[in-house]
Amino acid sequence: MSQNKTLRNDSRRMFLQMSVAAAAASAFRIVNEPLLAAAAIDRDRNQFPPGAVVINANENPLGPCDAARAAVVSMAPQGGRYSYWLTDELVDTFAQQQGLKREYIRTFPGSSEPLHFSVLAFTSPTRSYVAGDPGYESGGHAAKISGAREVNVPLTKSYAHDIPAMLAAAPDAGLFYVCTPNNPTGTLTPHADIEQLVFKKPKGSVVLVDEAYIHFADGADTAIDLVKANQDVIVLRTFSKIYGMAGLRCGFAIARPDLLAKLENCGGWSALPITAVAAATASLKHEHLVSERKLVNTTVRQKTFDWLDRNGYSYVPSQTNFFMVDTKRPAKQVIDSMAAKNVFIGRIWPVWPTYARITVGTQAEMDAFTPAFDAVMKNAKTVSFARPASLDNSRRIYADGQMLPGTSS
Repeated sequence: MSQNKTLRNDSRRMFLQMSVAAAAASAFRIVNEPLLAAAAIDRDRNQFPPGAVVINANENPLGPCDAARAAVVSMAPQGGRYSYWLTDELVDTFAQQQGLKREYIRTFPGSSEPLHFSVLAFTSPTRSYVAGDPGYESGGHAAKISGAREVNVPLTKSYAHDIPAMLAAAPDAGLFYVCTPNNPTGTLTPHADIEQLVFKKPKGSVVLVDEAYIHFADGADTAIDLVKANQDVIVLRTFSKIYGMAGLRCGFAIARPDLLAKLENCGGWSALPITAVAAATASLKHEHLVSERKLVNTTVRQKTFDWLDRNGYSYVPSQTNFFMVDTKRPAKQVIDSMAAKNVFIGRIWPVWPTYARITVGTQAEMDAFTPAFDAVMKNAKTVSFARPASLDNSRRIYADGQMLPGTSS
């Protein structure tokens, strides 16, 4: 049978669940990076002003590679059709590269959906959601929907997830979320620590490993080997970061088929934009794309770190396309002052109120960031701040005034 006219059995089965997906999606809103980034800036602003330096949302300013752009243009005339079979080629390409069985892979528009579906599938009022702090906030918002207790465990002194503390804090855990490299610190949790978590976790719980930024880091070992070993592990990947496709939306959830089926029960499956699928497939087939972009990012990031060092500013030594910088005073003041200079930087995490996240932009953008930051800091009154060991979740107030989706009690 022609691949271009026939849905594979797994695609057909997922397609039939679209009505379930629609019903589930209407019950909650997914909180993702663009929503969080937008919530941290002036809500009356419809767009950034001309000439703005926008380094607030961990976007890749390089955008899609040339091959991906050409694939989008070539595919656009076929946009009147769903063309489900194109997703099969994408999955087959990734499966071959990673040595995976194709039934261990599901495609999504980015990694935000499978992150939220994982929380909904494996947490409940009796099964806690456990994450590092500071960490990516999205899963915590999904936990409010599921009614789960949210357990945020401070990172170690090396900014890794504190696995022993996470295990001790939640013997009732349903889902452990490990983002490595971590957002917002850009730091790694060693693979051995993740293995420890997998083998010591409570029975029936699942470990969700978010590898959105793994391509930027040196010495980062993927957790896909644990999926291949049929452990209770889900790995997330996205094309939004090193591949520069944040506005096109494509990603993977990688896990045993029975775990993926539970995600489908929460969100089902639907056809992806064919332009995103074409761009993602072309990106995977670009042999040197990851190494080339990693080098560009590392070079610009290191030059920025060298400037911060020379000028006496403190930061977390990230391995990704973002880093946390110490503003020495409530970071909201610095964010506002930078915006007044037409430089838009990232948000605040409540546990670190005098730190702001900075995205690594182009060299020109970082050359604009450094003098603006220096001018703002030299006009600042510094404050002392000791990072607390923990934070009362009942009093988690976002210092940057984020307006996030509410939940019903």
